[in-house]
Amino acid sequence: MSEIAKYTGVFPIAPTPFNPDGSIDWASADRLFAYYNEIGSDGATVLGIMGEAPKLEPAESLEILKRAVKALKGKPIIVGVSAPGFAAMRSLAREAMEAGAASVMIAPPSTLRTDDQIVTYYAQAVEAIGTDVPFVIQDYPLITSVVMSPGVIKRIVMDNPSCVMLKAEDWPGLEKLSTLRKWQAEGSLRPIAIMTANGGLFLDFEMDRGADGSNTGYAFPEMLIDVVRFAKAGNRDGAHDLFDAHLPLLRYEQQLGIGLAVRKYVLKRRGILASDAQRKPGGALSALAKAEVDYLLTRLARTDRRAAL
Repeated sequence: MSEIAKYTGVFPIAPTPFNPDGSIDWASADRLFAYYNEIGSDGATVLGIMGEAPKLEPAESLEILKRAVKALKGKPIIVGVSAPGFAAMRSLAREAMEAGAASVMIAPPSTLRTDDQIVTYYAQAVEAIGTDVPFVIQDYPLITSVVMSPGVIKRIVMDNPSCVMLKAEDWPGLEKLSTLRKWQAEGSLRPIAIMTANGGLFLDFEMDRGADGSNTGYAFPEMLIDVVRFAKAGNRDGAHDLFDAHLPLLRYEQQLGIGLAVRKYVLKRRGILASDAQRKPGGALSALAKAEVDYLLTRLARTDRRAAL
């Protein structure tokens, strides 16, 4: 399998499980990765933005990766290595690859403003981590405040052969996805994988537009797997029907500031995480918010029994 061909299907983004005292809940981490493997995930991403990566110590980060590699039995693991400086990025990237990662994910810092600054940043990042390390572009302007046009992404991809995937999280981003696929069909952009995120909020139409799959962290990754499978089999209505059933909960989970708290609460309700705690500083759901999530789960269970908790 080529480096690019690895990135298709569904790669859930793993939240980092914590105990209420802020220590890592290693038993829940093992259970989470085993669950991803059992439901048919094609890989996983660790140490992403929703994995609370900046709150982890270097040794903790590597241990999480090692447990993911072990549990997912040879499936590709993407590791977030974004850092304020290239020295820290290089160290984590090299250690991650030695520990069994398939590739690393790099998001641009929020200080970048011009197209040339963005392209230069990725060139310098590749120089720092090594051209032998496959990398993923994380295009997430809602969080990074860095806007990457299709032309900028094209320049990064064409300038850096070690780029294997775009994690497309722009919003709206459907036209950007279509533009990149058009350029690939015409031959002006070399092949790369494009997996989408944003909590899966537009996955139904992203698959219609040619995405290779989903790389996000919704609390029911089984739904993401089924939607991608239906779409690739040509069952458009089946994909959209299942997606529509989950949309109210998906939307609720997308709230800025509490999205991770919602996701962890649902994973706790599902028995996958022992606690919904975040390492400080972190948010928490009120009793009323938890009751609203419970209500959404009850309604979802009418059409998808996997939500009957």
